[in-house]
Amino acid sequence: MTNEIGSFLDYLTYERNVSPNTVTAYRDDLESLTAFLCNDYFTMAREELDLRRVDHLAVRSYLAHLSRRKLSRASMARHLSAMRTFFKWLVREGIVEANPARMVATPKREKHLPAVMQTSDVALLIEQPDRESTLGVRDAAWMELMYASGLRISEVVGIDIDDLELRSRLVKVHGKGSKERIVPFGSKAEAALRAYLAKRGELTDDPEEQALFVNYRGGRITTRSVHRLFDGYLRKAALRSGISPHTMRHSFATHLLTAGADLRAIQELLGHASLSTTQKYTHLNDWQLIAVYKKAHPRA
Repeated sequence: MTNEIGSFLDYLTYERNVSPNTVTAYRDDLESLTAFLCNDYFTMAREELDLRRVDHLAVRSYLAHLSRRKLSRASMARHLSAMRTFFKWLVREGIVEANPARMVATPKREKHLPAVMQTSDVALLIEQPDRESTLGVRDAAWMELMYASGLRISEVVGIDIDDLELRSRLVKVHGKGSKERIVPFGSKAEAALRAYLAKRGELTDDPEEQALFVNYRGGRITTRSVHRLFDGYLRKAALRSGISPHTMRHSFATHLLTAGADLRAIQELLGHASLSTTQKYTHLNDWQLIAVYKKAHPRA
């Protein structure tokens, strides 16, 4: 199965032009499936695994296995989607005759509102990096930009210096599916970025390094590092648990909506293909809904 997974990932990369992050997600999900089939379901070595033996019962057993591991329904749905795409490719290549994942229903996702930070908490969090250190100045810059432009963590680390237009306060973002968009940012983010760029040379003197945000070794900072740093600043600020870098993106969208921004404009800023996706990010609490209603309805 290892060879088939490798060929499938090559297909995604070179024929479908899928983003590296998506390819990595497919690889991880299919490796997890392989481990389950070999260790728990069939009990055999990887090289002995015959993909033609994988039926809808095996797929359902795998989903039950994921459920026992306390994975969310959204994560289980992603795993099932990866299996469907993989077996569809296997059918096309003549390796198997049928797609067993097509016969399994997608787990219904839990309906819940994502966490949103108060603007005061956002400000408190961004204040945590040490402005006396080069790395602290860097961290303040990516945090300001993340909130100012509603960026995904992968988008933040993927920004190159040439993507940044400080004078016009615009940044070119490489989003999901290799889609690019131009997003504005505000004066506070501009000031933080200028402060960081003045010190970036202390982290790297390599003229070939295009990454905007670099680590102490001079290479592009990773999403794992940003997660780790974010969690550290969260603890330092003594803010509640359940906040992640993606919460900044949720908060960006909700704060814009609260201030009267158009939902479709927010959709463009977030880089969502569907408006329904944007609606999950933008939610108001009861008193905000009442205020919007009273302001907008002619007979309120």
